[in-house]
Amino acid sequence: MTGTIRTMDLFAGAGGLAQGFKQSGLGYETVFAVEIDPAAARTFKQNFGCPVYDGPIEKVPDAEYPQVDVIIGGPPCQGFSPLGRDRDDASRAEINELWQQYLKAVRLVRPKVFVIENVPEFQKSVQFARLLQLMETDEDLKAYKFGYGVLNAADYGVPQNRRRGIFVAVREVDAVPWPPKPTHGPDSPEDTPYVTLHDAIADLPAYPERTEITAEEDGRQDLHIRRTPTQKSLDRYRAIPPGGNRFDLRRNRPDLEPRCWADKPTGTTDVMGRLWWDRPSVTIRTEFYKPEKGRYLHPVHDRPITHREAARIQSFPDDFVFVGSKIEVARQIGNAVPPLLGESLARFVYDLAFASGLR
Repeated sequence: MTGTIRTMDLFAGAGGLAQGFKQSGLGYETVFAVEIDPAAARTFKQNFGCPVYDGPIEKVPDAEYPQVDVIIGGPPCQGFSPLGRDRDDASRAEINELWQQYLKAVRLVRPKVFVIENVPEFQKSVQFARLLQLMETDEDLKAYKFGYGVLNAADYGVPQNRRRGIFVAVREVDAVPWPPKPTHGPDSPEDTPYVTLHDAIADLPAYPERTEITAEEDGRQDLHIRRTPTQKSLDRYRAIPPGGNRFDLRRNRPDLEPRCWADKPTGTTDVMGRLWWDRPSVTIRTEFYKPEKGRYLHPVHDRPITHREAARIQSFPDDFVFVGSKIEVARQIGNAVPPLLGESLARFVYDLAFASGLR
């Protein structure tokens, strides 16, 4: 098939999934997006140049949804994620039902393909069971065949172990074979090695000079920015050996161990942990610049990873421009779908729905 494959992104975030579809080179073009976070919506518009509805998806007028070939997106996951346990029941229920707004758009537009991305826990939820039921009984949805499962981004060239629940539905096909064929790791056709952290970030300066996000002369952003840790924090970093964590701090410098950790002899081994050069990163979250939140210390340098390093670990190209404060940009990076995972999904969808030239 030649020509443009019109795409719409719901719950779009900064656009990691849309970037993956775009960079596949197969003709996908995002023509409309919905994103409630103002900074993420500005980032999306900056990089894709399409109209972005920057408000609650429930308030999007039906007439604003354009005709598209593909709908992609990740309904908010806080209600399903283990990290969302602290939400009250009403808040969690409200978030959990937003996926119904995604289906409303599918019914209105009737795209050839739709792709839902979420945390793995979504596929164990009552809501997901309801989705499967609707796919078999709803007059609009039963025209689609579908496949789903949990994919690890590392299997698709991302230098990060990040598990996401993916659901792909295609209209007018006999079946959706699952899963998409991995491009990396032991299950890839040529046993291609995983992309390691060293592959992704080793060329960046050891200790950045700047503390604020700035624009370079070539139009790119300098996201390789440093924090200004206290001497106590530096001493704690220095006490963590390669691959170590907070328990090494207890062994090597018990005088520097925070009381809250000293009073908790067990717990996660990722807190105040160093990443490893020779393997993919752990999952990057929104506060990757805080080593006390997870395994976010650089493998060899005594500092947390930078915004640029986190963006590369998520597989964003260096010319992707983020809009917002340092905290807002970090949130966009940590919440994003890795573009390389998106690119593999784009190829998977293309082969199923568009390669024959039929729409």
